[in-house]
Amino acid sequence: MEEDGQKQIEVLAKKIIKEKYDFIGLQEVNQLITSSVAKLDNHFQPTIEQQAIHQDNFLFCLTERLKELGCHYYWSWGYNHIGYDIYHEGIGLLSKTPLKVENHLISESSDPADYHTRSLVIGETKINGRKIRIVSSHFSWWQDDEKAFAFEWQALEEILMEKQSSLILMGDFNNDAKINDEGYDLVKESSLKLQDAFVVAENTVNEYTVEEAIDGWAGNVAKLRIDYVFTSHDFKVESYKIVFDNENEPMISDHYGVEVVMD
Repeated sequence: MEEDGQKQIEVLAKKIIKEKYDFIGLQEVNQLITSSVAKLDNHFQPTIEQQAIHQDNFLFCLTERLKELGCHYYWSWGYNHIGYDIYHEGIGLLSKTPLKVENHLISESSDPADYHTRSLVIGETKINGRKIRIVSSHFSWWQDDEKAFAFEWQALEEILMEKQSSLILMGDFNNDAKINDEGYDLVKESSLKLQDAFVVAENTVNEYTVEEAIDGWAGNVAKLRIDYVFTSHDFKVESYKIVFDNENEPMISDHYGVEVVMD
């Protein structure tokens, strides 16, 4: 959707190669509804009910560029809903190791024409014999009728409680950490017993992921922390850093990135 999508890909690809991330979660990963279907290799990890990947899918283009630079990631993409009348909008997940991937609907709505329709991608992998589940998510905003974030969070809890493993949950939660009795507090009090990487990190560099009015936060003038990495308590979080903020790297989105280093 950005004016220079190729610049986004180039900046992101070079950062990925430099840092050698184990896992990467992306939100609002789009493809035109009318574009042609892409030819995929074995690094793509499909879900059971996989929406077709198109040639202009941002994540497909990113992984193709990474391959050109000699870097290979396993990846998956899950469809959420139609964006701006012309896009399939979805969720992305990349991993250095192969993934067993699931796509779960968590919203009350299942109509792709309704922007409230939300699903998430859950990948399962092993590193040094340790089973890890990684979730890439994009939640709705808080509403007092409990049909948005609260509904989606309860659905996610039920999914994740079915299997016990080390857990990394990351993404755009659309709930600011400073607002009491809403989404952030719901996550903190969850039966999943998660830790906020920003809170427990031994070292932090900056905090906020949104600093101006953006789509969905019209009129915002505050600094917001609405993008998170939560983990199970068996991870020791060494550092939390804001990236792609025009300070550490060029901005490539209306949200900054979050980089977390764990043991």
